[in-house]
Amino acid sequence: MRLIPHVRVAVLAALLPGMVGCAAKAAFDLATAPVRMGARAVDTTADAYDRLTVSQSERDQKRGREIRQREERLGRLSREYGRARMRCDDGDDRACERAYGLRRELDALSPRVPYEGD
Repeated sequence: MRLIPHVRVAVLAALLPGMVGCAAKAAFDLATAPVRMGARAVDTTADAYDRLTVSQSERDQKRGREIRQREERLGRLSREYGRARMRCDDGDDRACERAYGLRRELDALSPRVPYEGD
């Protein structure tokens, strides 16, 4: 099907603003790509730097959390050891074995918990 020349011009005229917008958007995207990529690289570098560096307060918080967790574990082991010792004193051989294992674990954990005097 062949279009009449003036109809062809009208169709092109109708499509031209849309095509110009697409071309302008593509040119804009192409022109701003280095800036966008550079900003993304800076963000990535900053994120990597933040992950690699740890502030003193973050180290202190981590250390405090580790100490608290060890102290909690020490308390749980101590309570379990006390119960096992009571059952062992009542003649339960398995409780004696359990108490022996708990005592070894307590001895291994105790030096790792810092002593804070009164």
